[in-house]
Amino acid sequence: MAAGRGSRYGKLKQFDPLGPAEEFLMEFSIYDALENGFNHIVVITQESNVAFLKEHLRSRLPADIALDVLAQRIDDLPKELSYTGERPKPWGTAHAVWTARDVIKNAFVVINADDYYGKEAFVQAADFIRKIEGQDTMALVGYKLDETLSVHGSVSRGVCKRDGDVLISVEERTKLSRQNGHVIDSDSGLQFTGEELVSMNFWICTPVIFPAIEEAIRDFFKEGNLESGEVYLPFVIQEMLQNKKISVRVIAADSFWFGVTYADDKEKAVALLAEMTQDGGYQSPLWTS
Repeated sequence: MAAGRGSRYGKLKQFDPLGPAEEFLMEFSIYDALENGFNHIVVITQESNVAFLKEHLRSRLPADIALDVLAQRIDDLPKELSYTGERPKPWGTAHAVWTARDVIKNAFVVINADDYYGKEAFVQAADFIRKIEGQDTMALVGYKLDETLSVHGSVSRGVCKRDGDVLISVEERTKLSRQNGHVIDSDSGLQFTGEELVSMNFWICTPVIFPAIEEAIRDFFKEGNLESGEVYLPFVIQEMLQNKKISVRVIAADSFWFGVTYADDKEKAVALLAEMTQDGGYQSPLWTS
C-alpha cells in the first residue's frame, strides 16, 4: 500500500530514496518477498503516481515477476454507490486492498510501503501461505510494541489480544509513546509493558477478504462520515472474526521493524539500510540487470 499522503512526514515518504543506491523503502520489502518465492507485486498508489511507479519498478524487477500498479480512486466503489463530494484522501486501507480485487486470485500479503519488516518476516509469511488449507484462515505478522515506537512523537498501533497464537481482536491505540520508562497511550491512559504484539499492517489474506471489504464499504456509506471517514482493513478483519467467517493466526515476527512516520525517522532508516547492506544482507545497488 503506497497511497498515503505523508501528512506527518512532510512529503510522499513512499518515494523517498532511503537506500544506499537511492532505493525506496518498499523496494527492500519487494526484494525480500521475491527471495521467498513471491512472484506477483501489486502496488496501490495515488493516480498521479501510477505511470512513474510502474516504470520505476518494471525497470528494476526481474522480467518473470508480474507487476500491477493500481490507482486507489475515490470513484472506485461497489455498484450502485457513488460519491460527488470532496475528500482530502481515499477511503482507507481496506479500500486500498479492495482496489486489487481483479488482479489477485490467491493468498497474498499486505504491507505498508513506508515500513521495513525484515527478511525473516517474509520467510514466515511464505511458509504460512504454503501450508494454508482453504480460504478461511488468515494471519497477522506481529511485532513487539516497544520495538515499534518513535522517539520523535506518539504513534498509533493496533494492540493484539490473542489466545495463544489465535487472534481475538486488534484494539487501536492512537497515541502511544514512552513516558518515564513505561509505554502509555495518552488517549486512553492505558499502560503497556511493551512486550505486547502489535499490528504493523503485515497481513496474510485470502481472496475471501474482497467481498467482506465490499460489504464494509456499503455499510460505511450507510452510516459513515463520507467527508473524512475511512474503512480500515483491521476493522474488516475484526468483523469477519466476530462473525466466525475466518480464523487469524498471530505470527510473532523473527525480525525487527522500522518505519518513517516522522521526518526525523529518516536518518535512522538511512543508517539501518546502509548497515544491513554493508553487512551483506543486501547488495548495492539492490537490483542488477
